[in-house]
Amino acid sequence: MTKQPGAGGHIRGQAPGVRERAALACRPQQPGPSPRPAETPAGSPLGDGPAGAEPQTDRLRYLDAATRRIARGMDLDETLDELCRAAVPAFADTAFVHLYAPLPVGDESGAAPGVLRLHTVDRAPPRNTARPRTDPPPGAHPSRAADTVRPAADGPLAALLREGRPVSGHTPGAAAAAAELLGTANAPVAGPPGRRLVIAPLHGRSHVLGSVVLVRGPGRPDFTGDDLLVASQLATHTALGLEKAMLYEREASIADALQRTMLPPSLPEPPGVRLASRYLPASRTAQVGGDWYDAIPLPGNRVALVIGDVMGHSMTSAAIMGQLRTSVQTLAGLDLPPDEVLHHLDEQAARLGSEHTATCLYAMYDPVQHRLLLSNAGHLPPVLLRPDGGVDVLEVPPGAPIGVGSGGFESVETHAPAGAALLLYTDGLVESRDSDVLTGVERLCARLRAAASEATPPALETLCDEALGTLGSGGRDDDIALLAARFEGLLPETVAYWYMAPRPQTAGQARRLTRRTLAQWGLDSLVETTELMVSEVVANAVRFASRPITLRLLCTDVLRCEVGDDSPVVPRMRHARLSDEGGRGLFLVDQLSRSWGATRVSTGKIVWFEQPLPGPPAGR
Repeated sequence: MTKQPGAGGHIRGQAPGVRERAALACRPQQPGPSPRPAETPAGSPLGDGPAGAEPQTDRLRYLDAATRRIARGMDLDETLDELCRAAVPAFADTAFVHLYAPLPVGDESGAAPGVLRLHTVDRAPPRNTARPRTDPPPGAHPSRAADTVRPAADGPLAALLREGRPVSGHTPGAAAAAAELLGTANAPVAGPPGRRLVIAPLHGRSHVLGSVVLVRGPGRPDFTGDDLLVASQLATHTALGLEKAMLYEREASIADALQRTMLPPSLPEPPGVRLASRYLPASRTAQVGGDWYDAIPLPGNRVALVIGDVMGHSMTSAAIMGQLRTSVQTLAGLDLPPDEVLHHLDEQAARLGSEHTATCLYAMYDPVQHRLLLSNAGHLPPVLLRPDGGVDVLEVPPGAPIGVGSGGFESVETHAPAGAALLLYTDGLVESRDSDVLTGVERLCARLRAAASEATPPALETLCDEALGTLGSGGRDDDIALLAARFEGLLPETVAYWYMAPRPQTAGQARRLTRRTLAQWGLDSLVETTELMVSEVVANAVRFASRPITLRLLCTDVLRCEVGDDSPVVPRMRHARLSDEGGRGLFLVDQLSRSWGATRVSTGKIVWFEQPLPGPPAGR
């Protein structure tokens, strides 16, 4: 079978002769692809012989086998391949399949496509295998078809396709339609095609999809009226199979798009940590899963690393995944400990009213203290690649999955040294039909050790590729989500931190500390504006705080100032009137800083602002 350039396909080679096929048909059936229906001897196509019940029985048996194999096709190419295997050589010597481009799908309305493209060509091997294969004599039967056909709206081909019934070549108008499909240069030159050619429209439920041209060569009888009924059944089942394949492909595309739009389009770039990710859908993309990952910046240059997996493979699993991911982002904004985040996520899953459960791992990294805080809801343990190349599987107590409602989550703390890398992953990476989870985790650790032995430390993108191994190109039963983080941390000399009592004199103290610190960092040009903003924010915190307030300055790619207190009241910027004595502090912060914000945390709130660093001094 040949598929034209641009459509993909293959050419079938020499097939066994009649006797060989008969012998094969008598052997016990072995597992594997189904063979073609055996070709019947010339002069008796499909049992067309003496009058009686046997010819009709043969046709019914043939149609039963042919329609069954056509229905097995799962995609467009498979369906057409099965059609050609059923039709050639048992029913015809040559088959040409033209399809509209683009193919109409479902109940879409609008003008029909105006172009037919040759998609598949199938030819039978020589009938006498003892003689060398030669080209058919001129005019015997067409050996090629037109690559592109543009049927005229009122022409014979368009009318034939709209009618939807197979016709033989001797039918009025069929010769002109055949000339369009086969091309003037390829059409038979020894008169009209007559009864040796059949055109069968591929008519779906709502649209015409294309046509099949079936041709018999010399030495075989003409097509009969009963053969037209056979061709009609072949074309009908093929059209239904094509519609099924197109709807399946569209569903797969929608499911894959839904899954990817629910994943983060890009990862943040917080100071002190580098991030990389991978997502690989399952080989059968219509069976979309619920794997997801996320990286969420938190106050104080911290970052939350999240990985999760909703049980099951369906559009519902993907929708539940999107809801859970949104809930995690909302809970992360409250700056709760990881175990409390999972506890509230479990409650939210119960309110969703779904029977789906999910696993989730939530990790919080602090680049200032080089600390990693983790909590687990039934997920696989993360893997930590140490700076010296060692690999540790972190032991995090696995609580019940999200949606079970039993709670019992715990947070554990571990040191995250600079240069270490953390890998969060879903079960598709380590579990397969021939490998259990424990074996898969051991193989993952071995791949990471091998990557660390070649380069220390390995690049983060390289680390992700090595973690995937051969899964990136092979077939997968489950989708895979992978999130990798390289911990760099912040140098102690780039962070300044103070506790101050909430007194009226605290604003002046904060200005002096800010001036001295910026002078040490060589940021004299920012002293005046930073002092003013720190004074305003600290003065506001003093008004509401009942416990010591915190002041922290961080110098990374920006200058960041954070003021924390124990009051949950978040300040809001307002426009003061000319007669007001206050209300202009946050307005000044908004005008002088590049960005600012206020975040509620478990101990109160943090008000922060950032300024861009000045350019390097001349000569440095």
